[in-house]
Amino acid sequence: MNPIQQASNYDKIAEHWNSDRFNRENGISQQKRALNFASKTGKAIDIGCGSSGRIIDLLLKYGYDVEGLDLSAEMLRLAKIRHPKVIFHHADICNWVPSNKYAFISAWDSIWHVPLENQESVIGKLLEHLEVDGVIIFTSGAVDEKGDGSNPFLGQDLYHAALGIPALLKLLESHNCVCRHLENDDFPNKHLYVVAQKRA
Repeated sequence: MNPIQQASNYDKIAEHWNSDRFNRENGISQQKRALNFASKTGKAIDIGCGSSGRIIDLLLKYGYDVEGLDLSAEMLRLAKIRHPKVIFHHADICNWVPSNKYAFISAWDSIWHVPLENQESVIGKLLEHLEVDGVIIFTSGAVDEKGDGSNPFLGQDLYHAALGIPALLKLLESHNCVCRHLENDDFPNKHLYVVAQKRA
């Protein structure tokens, strides 16, 4: 599934993340774990920020100058209502060229939607745009080998892809980043999150 179609599917269900049905604590304890490794504040970005604003709220609370990025126009419309002073980028992460380096990058439940053939380049791009000592948290599939597939969610077909844990660890090393935490936090479901930090 191409990113434009994926964004269109998310447009149709964007309100879910603003409703009482959505648990706004989803992913927050993991973000706090990642923030514990951060030695400084500065610019931060929420990749695939969606409409809930919960990660942006957290980063603002920690003192970061926060941006958001999403390809879903409806997600961003709702996000701007919640955070009118935050800079948002309406862009495909595969083509987006960051103009800054960041002290903190969150890509929670987002870049696993990137096509498999673009996974390595997109993750590599984010790692390259971390400041020295900067921290990134992202989710992927808790699998050993690369692969992709689609699953229905709220009536929409959503695509997922993963490089596999060994490939992710090699990618971190190749971009001078060290893995600070790696966990399958929803076992037996294959939901993996990774916290990494840029070395000097």
